[in-house]
Amino acid sequence: MAHEKRQPKVVVLGGGAWGTTVASICSRRAPTIQWVRSEDTAKDINANHRNPRYLGDDCLLSETLRATTDFAEAANSADVVVMGVPSHGFRGVLGELAAELRPWVPVVSLVKGLEQGTNMRMSQIIDEVLPGHPAGILAGPNIAREVADGYAAAAVLAMPDPHLCAHLAGLFRTKRFRTYTTDDVVGVEMAGALKNVYAIAVGMGYSLGIGENTRAMVIARAVREMSKLGEAMGGHRDTFAGLAGMGDLIVTCTSQRSRNRHVGEQLGAGKSIEEIIAAMNQVAEGVKASKVIMEFADEYGLNMPIAREVDGVINHGSTVEQAYRGLIAEKPGHEVHGSGF
Repeated sequence: MAHEKRQPKVVVLGGGAWGTTVASICSRRAPTIQWVRSEDTAKDINANHRNPRYLGDDCLLSETLRATTDFAEAANSADVVVMGVPSHGFRGVLGELAAELRPWVPVVSLVKGLEQGTNMRMSQIIDEVLPGHPAGILAGPNIAREVADGYAAAAVLAMPDPHLCAHLAGLFRTKRFRTYTTDDVVGVEMAGALKNVYAIAVGMGYSLGIGENTRAMVIARAVREMSKLGEAMGGHRDTFAGLAGMGDLIVTCTSQRSRNRHVGEQLGAGKSIEEIIAAMNQVAEGVKASKVIMEFADEYGLNMPIAREVDGVINHGSTVEQAYRGLIAEKPGHEVHGSGF
């Protein structure tokens, strides 16, 4: 009789809303441990199958999910690592992981952001800190609470090796959570980082009371602006019309649960970026990404008016009203090949 194939052990690092949701999904497919910093969070997950701080009291997690605060215990058992920590803590956690992780274990990022200072994508940091470990990203239109509550949703898993990618994608699938695959790691990572900046732009528009037509115009032009930079960096244009690009952009721009849309709305209400961040218990990656995106635009010689205006409000003292006036002042040209808004 043939031996049954051993199920890979999945370790999810991070106790936030999306990390917990993905951990709950994975635990339905394979043995899964979630590493969290808080003893209270670990107890809630293990005893009550909940993470009330990030997902509320009434969101029930898989009963097979186990949480720990013991980093070494988690890392030593991993056959697959899922990184659910924010971009500013990503490198530090990888550094801890380097001392514990067996060779060649795949590392999948959930982070839709870029590292401040180096402007590196998360897969690049994985390659630098954990050389030899296959690196990928899972991204898409995924508001964590909705996925955790069982609403139908989809994501795309990007890894350079299509065979490994197809194998790992099964860990992230349920009947209601569809996981597609691609080898366009650059495109998926850049789409994830860029859409947050454009969600801030749309959030600013909500605060101004812009109409539905205006909102649709900004979102559509944002897709084109995103794809210009993504292609220049080596991504595929089709990625930006897919789940990680247009799909994630739509939900991040329109959902009332979107942290980045919330930032834009609060900016429009006259609050400073420091006030807004201080009042949030989760990270809005678009705040830090706005400056990085403009550095990329300069590097590749691209005019990115929407990103420019968001950066102006966050980092250079511009107002929301001035930002939208700046966009209207742009002369429209060819829809695909034009350089303006």
